Amino acid sequence: MSSKTASCSCGQLRIEVQGEPLGVGVCHCLACQQRTGSVFAALAGYATPFTVAGTATEFVRTGEHGSKFRFRFCPICGSTVFHTEEGDDRSVSVAVGTFADPSFPAPQDSVYECRRHAWVQLPIDIMRYDRDPT
Repeated sequence: MSSKTASCSCGQLRIEVQGEPLGVGVCHCLACQQRTGSVFAALAGYATPFTVAGTATEFVRTGEHGSKFRFRFCPICGSTVFHTEEGDDRSVSVAVGTFADPSFPAPQDSVYECRRHAWVQLPIDIMRYDRDPT
């Protein structure tokens, strides 16, 4: 099984995941916009196990449906690298940009389309959800 390593800008915080992504998506919710400083977050889900190296600072945010998400970011450079859902140890979501791989697969899903900036263009065959479908 192949592995991939994602890291923060300075390289201090890294995560190694195994296999292919469970899915790749983008989120346009206002919390992701504020968290990333961009107009959407691009995330890839991976099944456990995963290995983390380095020190992370954590921030827990409660989602629209009450789920709690624990975001890990580098205390030195500030890059958000990955997050998990509290109480669900089956997967991890990794920020696509932290792989620094322009050939990374395109997203299949787009959530919170109701918050998408009008000028953002995505693949035409992407599944679109006005809000979080879960």
